[in-house]
Amino acid sequence: MVGKWHLGFYKKECLPTRRGFDTYFGSLTGSVNYYTYDSCDGPGLCGFDLHEGESVAWSQRGKYSTHLYTQRVRKILATHDPQSQPLFIFLSFQAVHTPLQSPQEYVYPYRELGNVARRKYAAMVSVVDEAVRNITYALRKYGYYQNSVIIFSTDNGGQPLSGGSNWPLRGRKGTYWEGGVRGLGFVHSPLLRRKRRVSKALVHITDWYPTLVGLAGGNESLTEGVDGYNVWQAISEGKESPRLEILHNIDPLYNHAHCGSLQKGYGIWNTAVQASIRAGDWKLLTGNPGYGDWIPAPILPGFPNGWWNLERHTQPRKSVFLFNISGDPYERVDLSEQRPDVVKELLARLVYYNRTAVPVRYPSEDPRADPHLNGGAWVPWVGDEEEDTLDSFYQKKNKDWKTKLKLSKSRSFIRRLNARMMSNRI
Repeated sequence: MVGKWHLGFYKKECLPTRRGFDTYFGSLTGSVNYYTYDSCDGPGLCGFDLHEGESVAWSQRGKYSTHLYTQRVRKILATHDPQSQPLFIFLSFQAVHTPLQSPQEYVYPYRELGNVARRKYAAMVSVVDEAVRNITYALRKYGYYQNSVIIFSTDNGGQPLSGGSNWPLRGRKGTYWEGGVRGLGFVHSPLLRRKRRVSKALVHITDWYPTLVGLAGGNESLTEGVDGYNVWQAISEGKESPRLEILHNIDPLYNHAHCGSLQKGYGIWNTAVQASIRAGDWKLLTGNPGYGDWIPAPILPGFPNGWWNLERHTQPRKSVFLFNISGDPYERVDLSEQRPDVVKELLARLVYYNRTAVPVRYPSEDPRADPHLNGGAWVPWVGDEEEDTLDSFYQKKNKDWKTKLKLSKSRSFIRRLNARMMSNRI
């Protein structure tokens, strides 16, 4: 694996090299600086975050991450024998996540774009484009290409406040609208039987695992019981996808919708809970799905100030939405009142999935994670042999930490308040 992990690292057993990858080079946290690899989780809580295996890669500081990760992939391809055994590389670029940073020469072609964030975003996309080209060239050069499959995929919708655009889809990153959950991507391979076409097959991220195991000649019986399906025939031959539905999410911790209730969920499901499910052509959302406007691409100067109101979505507060997502991918026509039969059916599916959901564990912040206590870098801070006593840990800490925690919570509250004010203004 090369690139952004962002799946937790409080113990070493959570690291990529303990989760199935033979090697790892990249960052463990989220919004890392593309050059310095500094990562902050609040004021004064910053540390270095670039790792080679399970060690800190201090010597690589100063190199632009998209270039650095591309070089590492090309090195892996050059040193592996494609005839000896299959090779799986997961390349997770930071780009185009914030902070918006790129070498200046990539910004220059977009100098006419009036919106600064969009200009930087476009430059970062160009660096990714170049990286895909260079990696594809390496696959050809080192003898992999004819027996390779390249999967390129986003992880979520764009953030219009940071140069992204989901237009004409509704919503943005962090929401359950199509602008937040519909991922764009492509599959490129000489092994495809039907090439140069658009597939509208239903595919979820969990499907990649059984699909790739099957392609690599692995033991597919080992994938039985997982959530994913082998969708290769749907991708390669245009056959119908074995996947019929997608549980987008159930989030019991997110702020409950004040207008939601078990009664409004026909006694089946509490519609105050934030959740969303897709079944066939239908998509159901309950609770507060998140900011739900249709936002034009931020190409104009001064965006978002004054430009949010080009189209403003206003409607009575509600906690149930139903769309025929195949015919209405822009989620403009809510059919929840016309089709209560479909609503009830999908609410029952939410109940079905929720029965086997693992209870959410959301511990308080742990002061031992502070990079200043760990040599200035973000690294695992709990020993593998140590019992997980994070919750009781806080009761033993002194008053100084409690004071710091209160200040941290105050800052967190202010950030949330500012976000709400911005959202209201929008």
